[in-house]
Amino acid sequence: MTISSNANPDLVTLCDNKARWNLPDHRRSGFHNLHTTMRYAMSLRAPSVLPLRKEIDWTIGERPEVARFLGMPHFSAFVVVRDDRILYERYAPDFGPDRPHTIMSITKTTLNLMLGRAVADGLLNLEERVGTYLPEVGSGYADATVKAVADMNVVNDYNEDYSDPYTSMFDMDVANGWRLPDEGQKEGTTRSFIRGITGDDLTNRTGEVLYKSANSDVIGWIIERVSGRTLRDCLIEIVEAAGLEGCFHMTCDREGVPLLSGGACLTARDLARYGLLFARKGEGVDGRRVGDAAFIEDTRHNPGPPWAKPRDWMRYSRQTFTDGTWLGHGGYGGQFMLANPDTGTVVVYFSVLENRSASDTNHFTPLVKMMEELAAQ
Repeated sequence: MTISSNANPDLVTLCDNKARWNLPDHRRSGFHNLHTTMRYAMSLRAPSVLPLRKEIDWTIGERPEVARFLGMPHFSAFVVVRDDRILYERYAPDFGPDRPHTIMSITKTTLNLMLGRAVADGLLNLEERVGTYLPEVGSGYADATVKAVADMNVVNDYNEDYSDPYTSMFDMDVANGWRLPDEGQKEGTTRSFIRGITGDDLTNRTGEVLYKSANSDVIGWIIERVSGRTLRDCLIEIVEAAGLEGCFHMTCDREGVPLLSGGACLTARDLARYGLLFARKGEGVDGRRVGDAAFIEDTRHNPGPPWAKPRDWMRYSRQTFTDGTWLGHGGYGGQFMLANPDTGTVVVYFSVLENRSASDTNHFTPLVKMMEELAAQ
């Protein structure tokens, strides 16, 4: 007798080339529970925790620009930390300080730390061709420099337009275990997907950022190749240096390759602890160091291309956003983390945009400006 089964309902593609968890009616629950929804994952914990003490400044929440974002229906969490002090925090009624939330592309910032270490150790030349380190990579990356890939400054056939349900990003979800393959479709892996990306002239002549999450997984692959260390070991080092209290949940593919382009889930406080690594230029707890201080400084002072207007006041640099002072990153669906090394301040905002594309340029710019002003003081 054959025992039949049904496809996992959270992972079934229902419409718009998305799994159920990522459709507007289910996205809030999906973002709050992605750490238990993903098919393949690892969870890492630190042996020592960075204690955070409350020293609440209630005037932060009274600022009109802050109150606006805390009152929006998509809001999940907001934390402001300076050094080891929580200056302000707020959570939505259906969320809380102990709940993990997907941080999506904020995960990419781990690559800045890994890349900085590899460059400082003389293992990697940013001006070298990707194909030198990854001879098996496809034509979409082989002739690009590592720096161009890290700075989102490469032209190829991969597309990440969230208004298009058939953008390459959502096709990659199958390889990542974020949705089930269609009938007759092969699941693949992160790296088999990357090898299939094609291109001709890879030079970006637009003068602007060409954002491609696949770039991040290429950088991760290079780091693993040149260092001889697994990405898991690199992540353990980061988690331990940050002194995270809860679990660092990370999506993997079926081969166990971490999804560094957007697979992490953390509590808001732990994302703030992680952001403090950038505020302290790589200095962690108990004398642990990650990344490279000079590389972090070069990231913000010698950045890559600007974003398209109206976000051209920001640039993309070595897997981070920067305005020349702070370092940070946004995440699909409404997340942002911002760290200011000059003030030692980190600001974290979680939200879940429930429109079709899970993105809103009118939301993004004022949010980052609000966080920037808080971090500067």
